[in-house]
Amino acid sequence: MAAKDSTRGILSAEELSAFCAQLALITKAGIPAQEGISIMMEDSGSVRTRELLQTILDKLEEGAPLKTGLAQTQRFPKYMLDMVGIGEQSGRLDEVLDSLSAYYERSQSISRSIKSAVTYPAVMIAMMAVIIGILICSVLPIFQQVFRQLGSEMSAFAQGIMAFGAGLSRYSALIVGAILALIAAWVILRRSAGGREFLSHCYSSFFGTRRIAAKVAAGRFASAMSMMLSSGLDVDQSLDMAANLIDDAQTREKIQQMKQKMADGASFAEALMATQLFSGVYARMITVGFKTGAADGVMKKIAERYEEEIDDTIGKLLGVLEPTLVAVLSIIVGMILLSVMLPLMGIMSSIG
Repeated sequence: MAAKDSTRGILSAEELSAFCAQLALITKAGIPAQEGISIMMEDSGSVRTRELLQTILDKLEEGAPLKTGLAQTQRFPKYMLDMVGIGEQSGRLDEVLDSLSAYYERSQSISRSIKSAVTYPAVMIAMMAVIIGILICSVLPIFQQVFRQLGSEMSAFAQGIMAFGAGLSRYSALIVGAILALIAAWVILRRSAGGREFLSHCYSSFFGTRRIAAKVAAGRFASAMSMMLSSGLDVDQSLDMAANLIDDAQTREKIQQMKQKMADGASFAEALMATQLFSGVYARMITVGFKTGAADGVMKKIAERYEEEIDDTIGKLLGVLEPTLVAVLSIIVGMILLSVMLPLMGIMSSIG
């Protein structure tokens, strides 16, 4: 399996995509799953990966289906196991594995985009904090000594900044403790279903990330529906399983509303437009897709389009953040230095 190793827990989206892609290729060649897993073991250069594949192979040699072998490892998500089971029962395992590979690849791409959008501002803000901290805690006290030696005092603004820096130094242990507590709380929340739902709600409600969150959720829903429909599931089954793939609580609620409207007699496209999960154009595209029998293909194109929109939105956001953060840092540093340098220059001029 051409992917990174994990010691425990569910495999990452990148690993799942690589595993599904390789197994799909083997299955399309007409090679049985048992022999295919053996081939993957021979090609693997990782001990942990071979152990994972050996666990699957042991169950297959006992006559168990592939779904059972994957479940035995406890490293694959439930919805992937369900999809593999459906693929085995319908005789379309290669198509299901291809769909799963594409789905996890898109999920990984979206996750990378989100991480890049979060990481850059975080690094910039951290650098700003370090530079300003050095100025306040190390540079300003030196200037204060210079002013006192010259028989003067720094400006009220500079003294206020120094007092602020002294307060930060005095309570630095509490500040660091609070930051560590927030990080620990975030890690704990990520480990529970309720915590993930809370974080998802915060992410989808915050004004700075609301737009991206809505597009990410809609894109993942379209990708999931494309995968389900192309695997031979009907719309009701696809909606049920797609709901398990979505972390966003608002999107899951809209899916439930869609199911209710469909139970009341509305078509899938009508229910989709009523809940406004997709924009009007995409909803109309799906209406045409269902009429022409190409709903899975339309869903796939919509998922790809949302991925492009997410990348474009994040690119524009970073394009605005970069000069903004640089400008803010420059203004703060400039104000601090000018509050010290201008009075010092005045003193030096009077002495001269």
